[in-house]
Amino acid sequence: MLASWRKMNPMLRREAIEGYISLTPWIIGFVAFTAIPIIISIALGFTEWTVTRPPRFIGLDNYIRMFTRDPLFVDSLRATLGYVAVSLPLKLIIGLGLALLLNLQIPGINFFRTVFYIPAVISGVAVSLMWIWLLQPDTGVVNTLLSYIGIQGPKWFWDPNWALPSVALMSVWRVGGASIIYLAGLQNIPAQLYEAAEIDGANAWRRFWRITLPLLTPVIFFQLIIELIDSFKVFTEAFVITRGGPLRATYFFLLYFYDEAFVNFNMGYASALALVLTVIILLTTVFVNYTSKRWVYYETE
Repeated sequence: MLASWRKMNPMLRREAIEGYISLTPWIIGFVAFTAIPIIISIALGFTEWTVTRPPRFIGLDNYIRMFTRDPLFVDSLRATLGYVAVSLPLKLIIGLGLALLLNLQIPGINFFRTVFYIPAVISGVAVSLMWIWLLQPDTGVVNTLLSYIGIQGPKWFWDPNWALPSVALMSVWRVGGASIIYLAGLQNIPAQLYEAAEIDGANAWRRFWRITLPLLTPVIFFQLIIELIDSFKVFTEAFVITRGGPLRATYFFLLYFYDEAFVNFNMGYASALALVLTVIILLTTVFVNYTSKRWVYYETE
């Protein structure tokens, strides 16, 4: 390798050196702020550490406790999986539907694209406070409007049966960010395909099913992975609005991790929880990636 480096064209060698120098700040940042903390967190998962005392190695005790003697682990995992099951399809379907509308060539469409994208960049805390105001059982805007047509609205965040669906519905508020990505994919589909299909007599539904959807599957696959990971990381809404209640209906995994780490100061156990969540997300992502071979269509294939 050293010999080939010496035989390299001086200009190419200089270009390679400049490239490595440009990468150095990122490499340093990745090692210092990502790689080393991950390694330390994995190691702490095998210890008992309550901040006030030095870490004490306890082997697999944290994981044995987690899977055999910890009902909060089961409750938090169940709540998180329930949230993923409800919010993920909503965000994917509504995001695609909104993108189809934003792809229409009508006057002022750029204004609407901007309006629908704005919620994606608003602070999660501000959004949570806004939804508390909207979904108040007695004085909230939503229940007030429902009362005008003779419908008694639910208690939303304050009802164990409605709390988790309410938080899942909140996630649709940020769907404008995903819609912009869908929109980019839609505008990348050649117009000639639609023209040929229209000449052949294909209606709007068949054009969507036979052209739009297949050519959009790479974008859908990307969004599925991103939204899946994001759904597992739900935290802010439950922390601000419900604090895991009522009856632990919204006691999500990251909220449980937060309580163990920064309320109970069980850093060792919290590190074990973080590793388990990482493994769950990793396995789920690998499974989705494996199934993509059957339904994702690439133009080069």
